[in-house]
Amino acid sequence: MRFANPEYLWLLALAPFMATYLFFFRERDLPSFRFSSLSQTTGLQNGAGIRAFVLVPGALRIMGLVLVVLALARPQKGLRSEETTAKATDIMVCLDASRSMTAIDFKPDNRFQVAKSVIAEFIKGRDQDRIGLVVFAEYAITQCPLTTDKSALLSILDSLQIGVVGPDQTAIGVGLATCVNRLKNSKAKSKVIILVTDGANNAGNIDPITAAKTAAAFGIKIYAIGAGTPGDTMMPIDDPNYGRRMVQIHSDLNEDELLNISSESNGKYFRAQTEGALKSIFKEIDSMEKTDIKVKEFVDYKELYWPFLFAAALLILSELTLSKTFYRTLP
Repeated sequence: MRFANPEYLWLLALAPFMATYLFFFRERDLPSFRFSSLSQTTGLQNGAGIRAFVLVPGALRIMGLVLVVLALARPQKGLRSEETTAKATDIMVCLDASRSMTAIDFKPDNRFQVAKSVIAEFIKGRDQDRIGLVVFAEYAITQCPLTTDKSALLSILDSLQIGVVGPDQTAIGVGLATCVNRLKNSKAKSKVIILVTDGANNAGNIDPITAAKTAAAFGIKIYAIGAGTPGDTMMPIDDPNYGRRMVQIHSDLNEDELLNISSESNGKYFRAQTEGALKSIFKEIDSMEKTDIKVKEFVDYKELYWPFLFAAALLILSELTLSKTFYRTLP
């Protein structure tokens, strides 16, 4: 809270003098009768009831005047709002949703669930950025365009399942091209694609290197993350005859391709073999892609003098009422 006219507060310095006069000097003005002899007044006391004739109305008057001064000073409550004057970073997350992402080398969950969890934490930490989501396997689709609505994006991410985009192939080039199409017209200071995959490009009609060069032409950086342990690992499959069972698969991650994708776009390649490594990679990307945000702050002030003025009027009216009724004096 603040006072719009604080100079009126100097008038409060008069309140102690008024109170001193009331409690120490005003008693001389108590109603009295003149007698030639005091013998008939023996036993009468100048008690609290008599003192109230002077003190109560005077105290109400002082408190009312104090509240009037506070109202004149115009107390106000500030309502703050912010306006961002510089755009931050636009980020498209490009997530592999092929069947191999169900491999369970990121125990206790599979690669896909761990990637979703780590990406969600990353999204929560990017308050000022627009973030979108593309998933790919045999083809690619935009699950969420660039948005600042983090709750909606997180809800979409949480509902993602393997199989929504033809899970048996991996079209990395198409996934990247879809992200580039979402970012190419962005006016953000920094434009980024975060690619998370565990395989090699084996589908689609767009070569990943061509997609990376296109990204570079639009000033878009690609951070490529290769997920999964090298060699053999286990993956669950649903067999129509035997139900769900575990099968052994061999990692077909093409690290050279991912390294070239990142270098072509002035980005960086990372390898994540554990959940902890994946978290560390996203933290590193988060620190590298911090953008200074210029924010203008506006403050709208709400006037609060009405309660003070109303209370002051009530006290002064009470003082006048008591002076003309219960505490009326003659002459």
